[in-house]
Amino acid sequence: MDISVCVIARNEDNHIEECLKRLRPCKFEVIVVDTGSIDRTKELASAYTDHIYDFEWCSDFSAARNFSIEKATNDWILIIDCDEYLENVNLLDIWKISQANPEKIGLIQRNNPYTIQGVKSIVSERIGRFFNRKYCHYEGSIHERVMPIDGSAPEYYEIPLTIYHEGYVTESDKRTRATRNIDMLMADVREHGADAYKYFQLGRNYVSMNDYIKAIEYYEKGLTLDVNPKDSYVMSMMESYGYCLLEMDDTYKGLEIIDKFYDSYSFRADFVYLAGAIAMRRGLYDRAYSEFEKATNIHIFNKNGSGDYRAFYKMGNIWEIRGDMEKAREFYEKCGEFPPAQSKLSGMKDSD
Repeated sequence: MDISVCVIARNEDNHIEECLKRLRPCKFEVIVVDTGSIDRTKELASAYTDHIYDFEWCSDFSAARNFSIEKATNDWILIIDCDEYLENVNLLDIWKISQANPEKIGLIQRNNPYTIQGVKSIVSERIGRFFNRKYCHYEGSIHERVMPIDGSAPEYYEIPLTIYHEGYVTESDKRTRATRNIDMLMADVREHGADAYKYFQLGRNYVSMNDYIKAIEYYEKGLTLDVNPKDSYVMSMMESYGYCLLEMDDTYKGLEIIDKFYDSYSFRADFVYLAGAIAMRRGLYDRAYSEFEKATNIHIFNKNGSGDYRAFYKMGNIWEIRGDMEKAREFYEKCGEFPPAQSKLSGMKDSD
């Protein structure tokens, strides 16, 4: 299958070589568009592709994306960022699926590392990155999205392709990026008007800055608009909103939003775990236990642990609160090497 991988880059000499190296076995056409690097980005990229182009940065990510797409010689386009590394792909299956969905947008799986309670884990998400340029292009100056050229609502299908997102690992990087993104998003809102997706992205960036009050403000604006609960970003917005409310100890509003979306999202362990966490903070231990138990029987999740060790740990907490230390020990032992559970078990041994 003839696929062009389009990459935009700026000062990415710490990522781009690994990114392009992972693509080489697939024999993709690789297009690299540089938006003003002053490091070795272009030099390193030249070892993997001859298709390197300069683009004068104009504070518009879609403009840069669409420029890269124009430079491709193939109609089928895969978008990858420099800090994203190909992990798994089945090109034969992609060819078969895409032929039946030429006007739709292919969702790839992106695995993002994160640390929770001392445990390094992965949160997975599906993002639209594969499409035919005859039917789709990019829109939005910041947090750009693949959209149909004819203005219709986007339709999606999943393809067997997984990437690992190394991302911005330092707090300084996160804050710098979030500040830039917020400025660009607000400029976009002023120029083109607001919508739920822009509010979602504003909320996400405020979460990156640990400003939960502002994140809640924009999530609430987004969720009060006419949104489709089936859209993946709406699901993410609702769950992130719930965790922000938990951070601010606003559990009354948290349960209200959980109950509002329960029928739509209770097929996901992440959502049911969140419902349990909010109920537990409210002191509603029977409901919390029921939610955590339900989560352990759900196999659809984004965050590792939502359907097993993190839920078991919370169930152990509830048995400990109830004074049944043997039951608590039983559930802590189900958590494997989860450090908080190991700490609990160690404390129990010391008290024996």
